[in-house]
Amino acid sequence: MDRLIEAIEEAQNPSVVGLDPTPALVPPQVVDSFTDEVRESIEDESELPAARLAVAYFEFNRAIIDAVADIVPAVKPQIAMYEAIGPAGVDTYTMTCEYAQQQGLYVLGDIKRGDIGSTAAAYAGHLSGVTDGDGLYDPWHEDAVTVNPYLGTDGITPFVEAATAHDKDIFVLVRTSNPSSSELQELELAGGEKLYERTADLVEGWGADTIGRHGYSHVGAVVGATHPQEGKALRDRMPHTFFLVPGYGAQGGKAGDVAGMFDADGSGAIVNSSRGIIGAWRKSEEYREDMSADDALDLVARCARKAAQDMRDDLRVNVYR
Repeated sequence: MDRLIEAIEEAQNPSVVGLDPTPALVPPQVVDSFTDEVRESIEDESELPAARLAVAYFEFNRAIIDAVADIVPAVKPQIAMYEAIGPAGVDTYTMTCEYAQQQGLYVLGDIKRGDIGSTAAAYAGHLSGVTDGDGLYDPWHEDAVTVNPYLGTDGITPFVEAATAHDKDIFVLVRTSNPSSSELQELELAGGEKLYERTADLVEGWGADTIGRHGYSHVGAVVGATHPQEGKALRDRMPHTFFLVPGYGAQGGKAGDVAGMFDADGSGAIVNSSRGIIGAWRKSEEYREDMSADDALDLVARCARKAAQDMRDDLRVNVYR
């Protein structure tokens, strides 16, 4: 978490761009432009739709990364968008993570894994990599991952151990931004405590032995921008836990909503925007259906850069000091 905090300080920008491509967010001419190239590399025509989407996703991501790498400290690819198109999509996910790291960005893999025992340890390979006779190999290229705590300490310990051993981080779901989160997270326990509050105490405890030089542990928390008062209370409750704050922008969260999730020094949190940045091109009057793939990618990059700058400036004025 020290590396993330220092990257935020260098950029003077506590925001992270979610790289969550879908067919609706990638200009169709970009996808179409790879049809002939991909067709030559596959054996079965039925593989074409997924294969060309995978190539298009990478070019789309690369255009955005190049456009924002000097503005934001981090990116957050959501693995589900890539897994949805099969093995080629997983390759695109890892290539995206590697490319982002090469551009100096902190990479937060949004994988939301959760299990116990040997399965949790296997999932923790996202952080620990693969060891064989030739040494350590990191196939994922992630600096942190998101984790689901529903299975309790057994499901978290392997991730904490892997993060600590390899100087990486985890972000545990605590109070999420989706509307139905209250069905479980706000359940009242004996004594009047809410389930998300008990989870918060566990998260703070799970990271207690891993606190770094900036006062935050390797174990962060996911706290949605759509719950500003609860987020502010959690900030006081979790003094050594760094927050990943989704829900800004497309989900309705504003800079004022996230202000209370930062500490007194203006640190302690990073705010995510996905569609609001990577889909900004869809609101541009410059877009035309008959424009070339190269021109479409150029528009994607310019609109993403402007949206990232606007988010940075909004957070600087209202939150970050």
